[in-house]
Amino acid sequence: MHLHLLALLALCGAGCAVAGPSYSLQGSWWVSQGNGSLELPGTVPGCVYRALYQHGLIQDPYYRFNDLNYRWISLENWTYSKKFKIPFNVSNWQKVKLIFEGVDTVAEILLNNVTIGKTDNMFTGYSFDITKVVRDTNSLELRFQSAVQYAKLQSKAHTSYPVPPACPPKEQKGECHVNFIRKEQCSFSWDWGPSFPSQGIWKDVRIEAYNISHLNYLTFLPVYDNTSQEWTVEIEASFDVVSSKPVGGQVTVAIPQLQTLQTYNIKLQQRQKTVKLLVKISKVSDVTSGEMLDQCT
Repeated sequence: MHLHLLALLALCGAGCAVAGPSYSLQGSWWVSQGNGSLELPGTVPGCVYRALYQHGLIQDPYYRFNDLNYRWISLENWTYSKKFKIPFNVSNWQKVKLIFEGVDTVAEILLNNVTIGKTDNMFTGYSFDITKVVRDTNSLELRFQSAVQYAKLQSKAHTSYPVPPACPPKEQKGECHVNFIRKEQCSFSWDWGPSFPSQGIWKDVRIEAYNISHLNYLTFLPVYDNTSQEWTVEIEASFDVVSSKPVGGQVTVAIPQLQTLQTYNIKLQQRQKTVKLLVKISKVSDVTSGEMLDQCT
């Protein structure tokens, strides 16, 4: 028996609209060298190496010593850019966001020549409020900084204590200071692979718009109390409430295989960010810790 959790969060009210339109910016972009000497079509999701290879500007990076021949790519700064029209009327929505699921890695983001944010972590997503900047027709730029140069500067700035290793073994012919950047560590080389510290947009990027409120994320965690010998499911939901008035809603938590069905009434204020719920599981339900953990990993 496995745990299945279904949490339905419905925010209701006059004119309530939780989920608005979403417009993906995947597909064709332009990739240019930082000094402006090279510009070529690229694809998102994708990276600089792929764009250069697809247009015949480099050979197979994994062939013989091309990891050394193409080292210049990782030392350059690159820019991803795109012009696009939004297929819905942005003035109809209270909040418009630009969402990146994955950016590799250090970049300044400009929308219509206005800096809206920066990234420095490959492993997390980013969300930027563009309500006051977005137009019907837009230009978007990600000005990347060389991950190798960034890591080097971060290492120099850290003077409190040494952080080993400074560089990989010389046999790997890799780059140094990878422990100073939140990036795929093997991209600076590993004992089983060459060094290709790329730049690019490696996951989805999209525009989202909404009114009233928006569910940012939903998480749950099963917890066992040895004293009472009861299971509890801790649920946390994060909202962005843009309505100036309180938003009433209802949460239904259904776990059919544990004979659990519970409903909660909630009210969200404009500055309220999270809702936390504790769902007690009946003692008569057959639950084992292993099965609970299987569903949370």
